[in-house]
Amino acid sequence: MDSSNGERPPQGEDAPAAAAGSIGGYESLHRLLQSNLSPELFKEASRLLLGLNCGRALEAISLPEATSALAKAHNFDVQAFRFDADKEYLRQPQVVRVGLIQNSISIPTTSHFADQKKAIMEKVKPMIDAAGDAGVNILCLQEAWTMPFAFCTREKRWCEFAEPVDGESTQFLQQLAKKYNMVIVSPILERDVNHGEIVWNTAVVIGNHGNIIGIHRKNHIPRVGDFNESTYYMEGNTGHPVFETAYGKIGINICYGRHHPLNWLAFGLNGAEIVFNPSATVGELSEPMWPIEARNAAIANSYFVGSINRVGTEVFPNPFTSGDGKPQHADFGHFYGSSHFSAPDASCTPSLSRYRDGLMISDMDLNLCRQIKDKWGFRMTARYDTYASLLSEYLKPDFKPQVIVDPLINKSA
Repeated sequence: MDSSNGERPPQGEDAPAAAAGSIGGYESLHRLLQSNLSPELFKEASRLLLGLNCGRALEAISLPEATSALAKAHNFDVQAFRFDADKEYLRQPQVVRVGLIQNSISIPTTSHFADQKKAIMEKVKPMIDAAGDAGVNILCLQEAWTMPFAFCTREKRWCEFAEPVDGESTQFLQQLAKKYNMVIVSPILERDVNHGEIVWNTAVVIGNHGNIIGIHRKNHIPRVGDFNESTYYMEGNTGHPVFETAYGKIGINICYGRHHPLNWLAFGLNGAEIVFNPSATVGELSEPMWPIEARNAAIANSYFVGSINRVGTEVFPNPFTSGDGKPQHADFGHFYGSSHFSAPDASCTPSLSRYRDGLMISDMDLNLCRQIKDKWGFRMTARYDTYASLLSEYLKPDFKPQVIVDPLINKSA
């Protein structure tokens, strides 16, 4: 399904002037190509860009009218696709419906913090309702979804948004999880009340009965450009947990962790079937990497990946600098949305809007994970013993890289 009401918003020259963050007036690269290529060329471009699932292009799936009506009423993009697996003789299909939500903040960052949080929750609720009406089984929200992504400012007052694992946002989502029989992954700024009230970047996994299954804390903390997050929290201490839910085994690789292949690997070694990557990243910094890294992880680790990025430009009251020589500024840049799913067979969905809120839904047959493991044999052919030996040596202070030098390297011709 290509948009919330079956009709695409105005694109290209007819797009609203206010659509900051568009690509030449289009919501996404997929829609730009669809509007400007012949059907034959678009089909071929899509094959190369999105891959094939079981030898076929991904199929869009129809959604209930209630979901489409909510998307139209609240102006968010909604798309839905199906990943198939081959028919098996000894296992039934294991189809799970999974959703991703991307959103912008609701009111200016100068507003009262309580009002900001309330406004975001009010904005996100219709999107969760739309997912629930569509029968989504597992839903993941974006990184630090309850607040503006203020970690560029290095101002400590933004720590007021931090809350305990069982705090306000979790209680809000617990009711919706129970109402819709849905597992919800909620990335928040956590205040650890049992350990000196320190702050973590944490994903809370809420079960479909409204229970808290567990938490995962962000493993890798960026110190690049405006992303000065170690001012607020440090590397997590929860390892690489995989949560066995009523609908499948899931992991959460929070934001910057997507740049670390071993981080993706660890979730796979622990048995993940779906790994979510809730993120907050801007176009100037990372957009060329965005469609590549998660897809590579899905291929290399034989699991599905759900990539979520927030939307919009968040302007803060006090300008800041980042030690990179650029003049002081009051915003990160544009968070480019573009949330999508990737599958272990190298296929992926188109991306959601680059500038509008959005809900991406996918039916995925988890049997595909094992089928791809059997086909490619990555687990069987990996040399984990060799890698472990190298890493063990690398951690030693007297480590020497295994470099063989040409004995004639300095000999003149």
